[in-house]
Amino acid sequence: MNDPLIIGNKKFSSRFILGSGKFSLDMTAKVMGASGVEMATMAIRRANPDGEGNIMDYIPKDLVFLPNTSGARNADEAVRLAHFARELTGGDFVKVEVIRDSKYLLPDNYETIKATRLLADEGFIPMVYMMPDLNVARDLESSGAGAVMPLASPIGSNKGLLTKDFIKILVDEINVPIIVDAGIGSPSQACEAMEIGVDAVMANTAIATANNIVQMAEAFKLAIKAGRYAYLAGLGRILNFKGEASSPLTGFLK
Repeated sequence: MNDPLIIGNKKFSSRFILGSGKFSLDMTAKVMGASGVEMATMAIRRANPDGEGNIMDYIPKDLVFLPNTSGARNADEAVRLAHFARELTGGDFVKVEVIRDSKYLLPDNYETIKATRLLADEGFIPMVYMMPDLNVARDLESSGAGAVMPLASPIGSNKGLLTKDFIKILVDEINVPIIVDAGIGSPSQACEAMEIGVDAVMANTAIATANNIVQMAEAFKLAIKAGRYAYLAGLGRILNFKGEASSPLTGFLK
């Protein structure tokens, strides 16, 4: 099925984006292969081009690097990290993360908007981690975001789609890709997110903490594909307070 995900100037056949922050270097390549992803995040601090243990050596060369600004507490810090990432990878994609809350690790939407506008003006393709708020998403879109990435629940929690209703509003109102990021804890939750119409799902902790990491990566790949197919097919109706025979006694569905 010809159903590409288009972000900035790139087309992707996979709608699964993998975070690499919690995998050992040796496990990274195995997980990337099993997941079928075409884009993977990379924390700038894990890139060590002049020494041992450089994560860039473990990510397949045909993948699109998505360096993130993890650790930035304001827009200026995020922009500096993005410049460093561009020098390191030679690419324009950047995942914008601005987090000044060290307890809950929730994104600062307002500093994030500032960073997005500055980076877009410099030719970056910002993919933006944010709290799911319609007005903020609109501002990010008008500021040049290549995609908005609302959290499903607190990062690393594996609690699933706690913000589902708010994400659905973004799906209905925002024109750039919506990528669910943070909190997805199982393949079924990833599938549910895709069924409501988001464009992609990003996961890390749910896979990194599984008993069989490689198998779980493949399970997420299949669930995300199934959810996308279901969304395109159109989910069946839901009836309240009564049943309906699967084989009607009179007539047939048209």
